[in-house]
Amino acid sequence: MEENLEAPTVKSLAMKWGLIMGLISIGFFLIIALGGLQGNSAMQWIGLIPTIVVIYLAHKEFKDSGDGYMSYGQGLGMGTLISLISSIISTAFFFIYVKFIDGTYIDAIKDAQLTQFQEQGMSDSEIEAAMSMSEGFMTPGVMAVFAIVFAVFAGFVVSLIVSAITKNSNPELDY
Repeated sequence: MEENLEAPTVKSLAMKWGLIMGLISIGFFLIIALGGLQGNSAMQWIGLIPTIVVIYLAHKEFKDSGDGYMSYGQGLGMGTLISLISSIISTAFFFIYVKFIDGTYIDAIKDAQLTQFQEQGMSDSEIEAAMSMSEGFMTPGVMAVFAIVFAVFAGFVVSLIVSAITKNSNPELDY
């Protein structure tokens, strides 16, 4: 008996891997929050590693479960959609966390920012001006919106690079 299994689509794989990436992002956020690593810029760069791996694995699954081909556009679209889905999931968790679970999280970010300004040798008046200017952006809602925009943009950039490496265009089709 022959099974008629259809190859997964870009959208279906993006949903699957976006959910996986969203859960990974929540775990990463909890490590940062519970470890007191807010404001640590190295953690942002380390956070790109799972994004690269997840997008690569999604591309691999797409090619392995299909005809072995994936255009650059398909890879780019899939990676960007993965980033959008995962950012919505993780940002929803972030919003709930900072709004209802740990109201001190944003204060910890502000403290880290203050320390950074002091280490840069800024004067008290410069620090006060910078802190008051950033105050409007330090609300859960605004931070959530910026988090989604940044995550999708970062995912798009990562997808540009990973797709260039993982693409395998079908020579019989004109792209």
